[in-house]
This record gives sequence, C-alpha cells and structure tokens, in this order.
Amino acid sequence: MKINPVYRLKGDIKVPGDKSISHRAIMLGSVAKGHTLIKDFLMGEDCLSTIRCFKQMGVSITINKNTVSVKGNGLHGLKQPDQLLDVGNSGTTMRLMSGLLCGQEFDCSLTGDSSIIKRPMKRIIEPLTRMNGRIKSINGDNRAPLYIQSSTLINIDYTSPVASAQVKSSIMLASLYTSGITTITEPYTSRNHSELMLNHFGGNVQVDGTKVICTPVDELFAQEVIVPSDISSAAYFMVAGLISKNSEIIIRDVGINPTRAGIIHVLQSMKGQIELDNIRMINSEKVADIIVKSSNLEGTVVEGSIIPTLIDEIPIIAVAAAFAEGKTIIKDAAELKVKESNRIDTTVNELKKMGVDISPTDDGMIIQGGTPLHGAVLDSYHDHRVAMSLTIAALNASSNTNLLNSKCIDISYPTFFEDLKRLF
Repeated sequence: MKINPVYRLKGDIKVPGDKSISHRAIMLGSVAKGHTLIKDFLMGEDCLSTIRCFKQMGVSITINKNTVSVKGNGLHGLKQPDQLLDVGNSGTTMRLMSGLLCGQEFDCSLTGDSSIIKRPMKRIIEPLTRMNGRIKSINGDNRAPLYIQSSTLINIDYTSPVASAQVKSSIMLASLYTSGITTITEPYTSRNHSELMLNHFGGNVQVDGTKVICTPVDELFAQEVIVPSDISSAAYFMVAGLISKNSEIIIRDVGINPTRAGIIHVLQSMKGQIELDNIRMINSEKVADIIVKSSNLEGTVVEGSIIPTLIDEIPIIAVAAAFAEGKTIIKDAAELKVKESNRIDTTVNELKKMGVDISPTDDGMIIQGGTPLHGAVLDSYHDHRVAMSLTIAALNASSNTNLLNSKCIDISYPTFFEDLKRLF
C-alpha cells in the first residue's frame, strides 16, 4: 500500500461498530432465549469468526448489511460442532468462548491462525480449571489449540494477576453455568462491556470497585443491541486531526465508556483540542460525537490504571507523541508484548524507520517528539492496529511511504482507507 503525504484533513465520518461489543452481542444472543437484533455490527474478520463458530454450534444467525439477527438457543441449547472451532485471528473469540464452552454438555476443540497459537492462554486455563473446567492446551504449551471437555463447573473467588477484560469475561461467561456466586478481582478496572451487556440480557452482575460479582440466572433473554462506533477505530482519526495542520474532523456516535476512554484523556493531557458533543446513553453505553482540531501537542507520561483503558491505542499514541514537543513515556504496558504482534517492538522498529527518536523499555517505550518524519518502507507485521497507526504517521511524513501487509486492517476496520480518503 503506497501512502502519499496529506497535510490537511476535514470532514465528518462514522467509524464501524465497536469490536468488543459486537463479539459479546453475538455470544450472549446465541445463549439467550428469543431473537436478538444487533444494529451497526462490526463486519470485520474477527467478529465474523465469532459468528462462524456459533453457527457451527447450531445457532441461526443472519446478516443484512450491518444488522445481525441471532435466534438464541438458550443457555443449554448449543450443539456439539462437527469439526474444530476456528477463531481465525480473534483472541477475544478464543478466550471468551472458552469460558462459555467449559459449561456445555459436549466436548470440542478450538484453534486459530498463526498469530493466535502464539498467544498466552494460561491466563484463562488456570481460572477455568479452578472452576472445575476441563480445558487443556493440546500441545501442552499453554497456547492454542485448546481441547475442552464437558464438566460441572463450580463458583470461585478469583484474583486476576492482570487487568484483562478477556480473562474477566471468560470467567464471567463460565459463571453462568455454576450454582453459586463467582467473584473476580483485578489490579485495575478493565473494560466493562461484559458486565453491562450481561445485565442488559437479564444477567445478575454487580461491581464493587475492581471486584465483579456474578450470580447465575436460569435464563438470558434476547435484546436489541445498538453497537456504538468503536473508540479504538476512532482513535486513528483523532490523532490524524490533531497532528495535521488546519484540520478538523467530527467522528459520530463513538462509544466513550469510561473504561475505554483513556485515549481521550491522554490526548487532552497532550494539549489536544478534543470536544465531546451530543453525549447520550445507548444500551447502558455512553456515546458522543468527537470533534478534533489541529493542535500543538506536548509530551506526557502514560502509566498505571489508565493503561487497561487504552491498551489497544498505544501504537497510535506513540504516533501522536512523535509529533509532540518534548518527551513521552509509556509504562506499565507489558501486555503489548502478547498482542497480534509484540507491539512494543513493532511500533518502535517501524517508527524508527521514519526518523522518530523512540526506544523500547521492558514495559513500554520512550518517544522524544518533534523530529520531522520521512517516508519509508514499513511492515505492519500483520497487526491491524500497527498498520493503521503507521498509516496516520505516513500521512504527515515528508515523502511517500510503502506499507507492507496492510490487508490485516480488515480484521477490525475493512473500510479504513475508504473512510480516510473522505477526509482528504
């Protein structure tokens, strides 16, 4: 993909639906009673993998443009798949579905692509095993493929060593098949879409600080779900508008859930001009229109409890930092090492090629901003977030950039380049 510099961006866009919410709506709709209607569903490869897996388990799912209809089978109505469940590149599908499958009355196996089989699964295997789940790594390396056998689950009190919505959600879904109260305590609060959506579908989830308390219910009930635009996808346009001169972008209907809105707070702390307009609630999720204008950014420190609220946005924060005056330090983000790529190394290596003064640390990176960027031949490492972040950097380079392996963007944002061109 050849990317030419574009120094001014103006316009009004709506990015696709939230990936986290889209996944969860399919999963809960599949085990609820009745017809669930999901509007503004994200038609990215990851979410389509979730649909394919539940279709294999006997769930009737139909797609009409960006609306998905799910005829739920109830909590105990999934059918044994006749072949491996392939999650593709989706870590969310792998980890959340594992919790749900531990409570089923059949055995099954889960696998994924070359990226998935490298990602750590011990973080879900350990708590699910404590719940009496019979889940194991087929190769004995605590990675996929996984084999899950039917068992009778028990409730647990679990303290997670990491603030991970995927770990928390996997346990929450397994807790639907226990007879007692399960608690999950995190070091920091991770994104809370599972808590909100489970309650929306008739579940019983309470939150006390960083502790989540799950009480099983007899049934979940189908709902209408309107998926807000994904703040992780909006983040690329937020940064693009801030670092491009004489620019103004309005991004419509973006989910600004407090457990996801760290990117807004960080960019504002860097003196970015960001306004929220038309703030409202949709299906218990906070939504707003985001207005960004060209800004003279300043360096900042990103660390601690805000990290789980923006873990997927760190590559694009690094791009913002490259265009800011002064030093930006990103800490407490070792989780980046086990994403689709090692996002510390990939972000640092590729931005260095463009002339950015950036260096890795054990749990983050340090960026000395203010050095003009030049074009280069860049590699996404088949990581959609890295690919989109490098694209935004390339728009503001002094010469053309060639981005390799850009097709991976389809995982979360199939219309990314089309939407971007609308702002030229």
